[in-house]
Amino acid sequence: MPFWKSASLYGRADKPRKKTRAAIREDRVAQHITGKSILITGAGNGFGRLTAQQAAALGGLVTCVDVRADAAEATAQDIRTQGGQAIAVPADVSMIDQMRTAVEQAVQAFGSIDILVNNAGIMPLAYLADHEVALDAWNRCIDINFKGVINGTVAAYDRMVAQGQGHIVNLSSIYGNHPVVGASVYGATKAAVDHFSHAVRQEARGVIKVTVIKPTGVLATGLTASVVNKAAGMGIVGHNGGEFGEVLKRFLNDDLNPDELDPENIAYATLEAGYIADAIIHAINQPLGVMISDITVRASGDYFIL
Repeated sequence: MPFWKSASLYGRADKPRKKTRAAIREDRVAQHITGKSILITGAGNGFGRLTAQQAAALGGLVTCVDVRADAAEATAQDIRTQGGQAIAVPADVSMIDQMRTAVEQAVQAFGSIDILVNNAGIMPLAYLADHEVALDAWNRCIDINFKGVINGTVAAYDRMVAQGQGHIVNLSSIYGNHPVVGASVYGATKAAVDHFSHAVRQEARGVIKVTVIKPTGVLATGLTASVVNKAAGMGIVGHNGGEFGEVLKRFLNDDLNPDELDPENIAYATLEAGYIADAIIHAINQPLGVMISDITVRASGDYFIL
């Protein structure tokens, strides 16, 4: 018998074998989200709301956390109306006691906390010269975007360690990749999220998975409402600023051409928020032993230079 067919290589037919890559890929068709307790901050709108809805549709047990009680409840009620399971918990992510309470409510409702999505955030873009009007918003940005990620992680950490497993997903941004004018504070918070996340990943190796999601600019989300100086948003488009300005005007006037709105077209330029939610779902819908540590999602024709 040729050596490549020998039993020493292939084993006996009646022996159990390790799964092949093909079999593992087939497993991914199964919903690894089903039955998992998933807590999502900032679930009242934007990426958080879309992620909560998708996770629930796949059988996730969702705790919708938002600083606005009515928004959190609206998301949870929508999920329940669609036949899913969800509770709403009002909480300010900058307050550790409130985040600990949110985690405990998730555990009481669903028996565990398997996945935490630290999604809550604001984007007060402004130049340093705007400090008189921007400082309060910048401090709030630090409290929500970075301190909120720390608080969520701390609130869930001991419970996940006791369970022997868990998954934390932190929303960063392409703004965290490199400093640009107009985003000194916002970009710093997102760079801090990257640094923090990968340190936690190393500390919690083999027990808690950690994923960083970096959205590109997404025009149609609540984030833009927190911008302090609209002109500061031009820093991230750099040499594409003139063209982006024209596209933004047409976007606001609902006058984009079909190619720019078609995700099947290479010129697609205005990423829909749903694609960020898709990326979060992809990251958490993996076998227990598979961790996707970083995802950046962009429109192929977008104008952002980072």
